[in-house]
Order: sequence, then structure tokens, then C-alpha cells
Amino acid sequence: MILSSEKYRIKNLPVEQRVIHPAIDPLSPKNKGISKSVISKYLRKFGIKTDKPLITQVARFDRWKDPLGVIDVFKTVRKEVDCRLVLCGNKAIDDPESQGIFNKVMLKAKNFVRNGEVILITTENHILVNSLQRSSAVIIQKSLREGFGLSVTEALWKGKPVVASNVGGIPIQIKDGRNGFLVEPHDTEKFAEKIIEILQEPELAKEMGENGKEMVKEKFLITRLISDHFDILNDACNL
Repeated sequence: MILSSEKYRIKNLPVEQRVIHPAIDPLSPKNKGISKSVISKYLRKFGIKTDKPLITQVARFDRWKDPLGVIDVFKTVRKEVDCRLVLCGNKAIDDPESQGIFNKVMLKAKNFVRNGEVILITTENHILVNSLQRSSAVIIQKSLREGFGLSVTEALWKGKPVVASNVGGIPIQIKDGRNGFLVEPHDTEKFAEKIIEILQEPELAKEMGENGKEMVKEKFLITRLISDHFDILNDACNL
């Protein structure tokens, strides 16, 4: 059995359990290097202005990703720093609650959406996600539950500081104070506080971004994952 975290080990299971962390492909459309002109093209296409710092969460509209809580965080942040929020994610067809969650987000953010301070995107487009993450000042992941959280990995690969919930596999990736901040998932005030800190301290943001990219390079690229899979195959052949 292959697990993404030590947390998921099952006691007394008569099967060997190995922890192999997921990884990203740095050459995929979502993660590859793209030019400034491509980034500008996609931001214009989806009506995303960069005249203010962008705060972005890339996650499907799912109650466990807490998009309603993200709106609350944004309301607090904008009292201190003039910024714009982007929520980018699909409405999952395998989740009957997804449309309802999206409708609640629309209702809660109605005035902000109307004046362009909150942008909701439901189009599934990997180059858009790539462009958006590279253009954002802070990436957030306010999950109430999480498996591993590859959207966090992808953001770190873009050299961006991440403020994320201390749940699931996220703490494996975020080293608090080094490449981002870990916050308890329901602590709206702390989320806002850490986002404000990053927005107000550009040198901190730059340092965190560099640390995050380096960590992904060392631990969470597909080359390491392939090596882990070869180790498993090798062991299986030697049984």
C-alpha cells in the first residue's frame, strides 16, 4: 500500500505500507515556464487586473476548501492592504454540493464581484492557473481537510509564498516561517494576519518564494517520484 503521508498509516494492517509523497511535472502546462506575454494574454482574457496585489486560491468549489472562509479572510486583509482576490477552480461534477457552494460564494462576495475586487473563475485551463499563480503576491490554501495538496506544491514551484491550513499533507510542504505560513484552518484572523505580513514585507515574500521553489526542486518533482517507483519495482522483483 502506498500512502502520501505518515499520518495515513493503518495499524495492524497485514500489508506493507510505504510513504511516497506525490510530485509535480515541471514541464506540464500548469507548471512549465511561460513568457510574460503569455501571462498577460491569459490574465486579460479572464479579466484579471494586476494593478493591485493578487491573493489567489486555486481549488475546486468544495466546502472542504472553505471558499466562504476565504472571503472572510479577504475582507479582513483589504482593511490593511488594497488587494484583489481570485478564486479559481471548477465546480466538481462528482460533488452534488459544489454548485450550491459556488452559489453561496457568489452571494457572499456579490458586491466585491461587482466592483472587481473578487474574481471567480470556473474555467479549467492549466495555462491560466500557471499565469495566475506566477502573477499572485500570495497563494492561499484554506482547506479544512486535505489529502496532500498538490496545488500548494505548484504554487511553491512558481516561487510564491503560501499561507495554508495546517492539515493533511500541507505541513510536509510548508515549513512555517520559511517558505510560507501554516495556520489552523478555522483561524480567519491569523490567516489574514499572515497574508498582510507577506504583502507588507516584499523581502520576506521574495525569500519565502525562493525557499519554496528550492524545496520543491529537492523533494517534490516527478524525477524523485519515478525513482521511488523504481525502488518499489526493484523490491517486488527481488521477493
